[in-house]
Amino acid sequence: MKLTKQVAVDLMAAMKNQDKGKLDALRSLKTAFILAKTETGATDLADEDELKIVQKLIKQRKDSAAEYKANNRADLAEKELSEAEVLSAYLPKQMSVEELEAALKTIMAEVGATSMKDMGKVMGVASKKFAGAADGKTISEIVKKLLA
Repeated sequence: MKLTKQVAVDLMAAMKNQDKGKLDALRSLKTAFILAKTETGATDLADEDELKIVQKLIKQRKDSAAEYKANNRADLAEKELSEAEVLSAYLPKQMSVEELEAALKTIMAEVGATSMKDMGKVMGVASKKFAGAADGKTISEIVKKLLA
């Protein structure tokens, strides 16, 4: 089932169960999907575009939570983190650091990366290959460590 359809089904279930936290997160996700469709003029989003939107919303929630914590607003930070958790259920299983490091070593061997100058090559391949399964920031940190 497409992610947009799954979100719609889950949204209806959250409405029936009156689960306010889940409802807020799913409404924002559905809105983001609709906005992306209207921007591109497409009738349907590609799977990788759906995953990028989910990742973007999760990152926004985590960044907001960090800001709220810095300003002593634990109540708002908790709400943002709970919404991020609801949204992360729509991502594929996340790779562990060890799995990611092993896979990145393979990619580096394939593209012939030996120095920091080759980071762009590695990141291009890795970002596409691990879309949704690993955070871009984590990938970048591991690639830097391996190329250094």
